[in-house]
Amino acid sequence: MAKLIRITTAPISLNVLLSGQMRYMNEHGFEVVMVSSDGVELDTVRANEGCRHHIIPMTRKMTPLGDLRCLWLLYRFFKKEKPDIVHSHTPKGGLLGMLAARMAGVKIRVHTVAGLRYVTTKGFSRRVLVFMERLTGRCANYVWPNSYSLQEFIKAHKLVKLSKLEVIGWGSSNGINLKRYSSIAIIPEKLEQTKSQIRYDETNFYFLSVGRIVHDKGMDELLNAFVRLYETAPHVRLVLVGAFEDEVDPVSEKARHLIQNHPGVIMAGWSDQVEYFMQLAHVLVHPSHREGFPNVLLQAGAMVCPIICSRIEGNIDIVEHEKTGLIFEVKNEEQLLSQMQYAVKNPSILKEYAQVLRQHIEQHFDQPIVHSLLHKRYLELLAAQ
Repeated sequence: MAKLIRITTAPISLNVLLSGQMRYMNEHGFEVVMVSSDGVELDTVRANEGCRHHIIPMTRKMTPLGDLRCLWLLYRFFKKEKPDIVHSHTPKGGLLGMLAARMAGVKIRVHTVAGLRYVTTKGFSRRVLVFMERLTGRCANYVWPNSYSLQEFIKAHKLVKLSKLEVIGWGSSNGINLKRYSSIAIIPEKLEQTKSQIRYDETNFYFLSVGRIVHDKGMDELLNAFVRLYETAPHVRLVLVGAFEDEVDPVSEKARHLIQNHPGVIMAGWSDQVEYFMQLAHVLVHPSHREGFPNVLLQAGAMVCPIICSRIEGNIDIVEHEKTGLIFEVKNEEQLLSQMQYAVKNPSILKEYAQVLRQHIEQHFDQPIVHSLLHKRYLELLAAQ
């Protein structure tokens, strides 16, 4: 039985971004071992995936001494386990995982790129992050961007040798669980609780944003556009499902003030049941500045929740303008406002786009399809050895 080690920096990525994938591989002929730092999600991850987990105390921040220690711990772990494949995700998990795997002589080293942090940074931090991406790519045998547009970006900026690059299937790191993200799976009692939480009023028009409340997710321009829209359409509401991450990429003080004080903004906080908010929302707005292949768009599409999103890598692999949603140029507040105004005036057209997107997701991104394609590629790599 081939041994497969999957690495992410933190367990939340195993729990959310790769949910069900390790169990699938474990049930289809692989001995799977998960690796990440410690975290509150670990018990859930172990129970859901049914696989062994090993803790390496990695952090998302740059901690040179701590990172060297983690590199050594990973190297020793790989030498002991002798995996056939090491497959890493997330920037730090990828860098340390691919370095250690190469040092330990692991023959099949795979790294999935699900976005590039450096795109929205400047100066020294940008140079360091670019170096990390290139070093990760050099140590990996195979680099799998999780969208075709991201692959083109990597090619254009010469981050990875072309022969190593490949997109599995139609993209996405994990696909979407259509048994969960479906209107027929909604539990009425939970939906009523969500309505109560956001003080739902059927006469209002609800925009929804799901994700970290940080600058890079486009929160500043979203809030500015919403406030301007509210002046002429006081029945609109903006529901924010997410949490502040002030240490990494804080929103502006103006945006924070609007979130806390504007009568049309509803701060719902973090939730692991976003499908209930999508069931109630008229439109999901995703104005992010950078993505790999955003799960939130797959989730909204599966829930037949209309989408407005920025024109960036990842987003454009899911949404086609005026066919499956609306797209505006990234960071362009005027265009975002215009698309939000259009959505309020033309809800039936937006719903038609959403229905077409649901069909597209069923054909290409249903989780069993994505898992089977990944499993097939693993077997091909093993056979080539």
